[in-house]
Amino acid sequence: MTATATLIAPKVPRRRPAGASRGSSVAVGFVALLLIGMMLAPVVYIILGGFRSNAEITVDPAGLPTVWNWQNYADVLASGVFWGQVGNSTIAAVATTLFVVALGMMAAYALARYRFRGRGALYALFTAGLMFPMTVAITPLYILVRNIGLTNSLAGVIVPQIAFALPLTIIILSPFLAAIPQELQEAASIDGLGRLGFFWRMVLPLAVPAVVTVGILAFVNSWNSYMLPLFILNNEAAYTLPLGTQAFASQYSVDTARVLAFTSLSMIPALLFFSVFERRIVGGLTGAVKG
Repeated sequence: MTATATLIAPKVPRRRPAGASRGSSVAVGFVALLLIGMMLAPVVYIILGGFRSNAEITVDPAGLPTVWNWQNYADVLASGVFWGQVGNSTIAAVATTLFVVALGMMAAYALARYRFRGRGALYALFTAGLMFPMTVAITPLYILVRNIGLTNSLAGVIVPQIAFALPLTIIILSPFLAAIPQELQEAASIDGLGRLGFFWRMVLPLAVPAVVTVGILAFVNSWNSYMLPLFILNNEAAYTLPLGTQAFASQYSVDTARVLAFTSLSMIPALLFFSVFERRIVGGLTGAVKG
């Protein structure tokens, strides 16, 4: 009996010492802080470099400002070229975001809620779009944009950005829309709501977290886009901020402090936008994984 009881007795899991658990948490926190510091160090260097003079940067490239020089930022903010590029980036980002959200929502709704022939192949096609980077398609894309007469215009940047942002948008939205209970749609149809009514009154409010997520991703990606405007835009008046920053750095290559000020002002809007909506992005992606 004793031997049998010993054989069938459940094994009690060993508890890890409290000190070991605390030590691993400290190690993980240290590594996380180290990685955060490595990522933020270039950003902080660029912002602080804009407050220094060229002489200070030449003597001590990694030092702090001895005298805070606000003139570099004032000169950039007083420049009409900078604000023109801000306007171009805003137009391109807002237009891209609106079309990506609208088209992606409609396509994801059809793929997630309806059964039709070729549905799986169509979803696989959008999924394959995630593995097709713009770098590979830039040459035929430029030829296509040139043939339809959209070169040197913001429309030539906006339309390809919409196309390349749709696969990720549909992949994120589809689980959200598929998770909406079918019973809810049936109850809505009993109350007299058709398919479009159910889409506008029920689906859109329920999918707000995912819509906000894909909208933020589309906006930030459009704002930071460099390669596509580089190939499409030749007129300086149509430059977006990333392209304008490169042109400014080439024009004022000897004025390092002003270049750093221009660069920091160019990246601050995207950083602030992403920081404000960071939790919504995480929440939307978490919901997509659960769905």
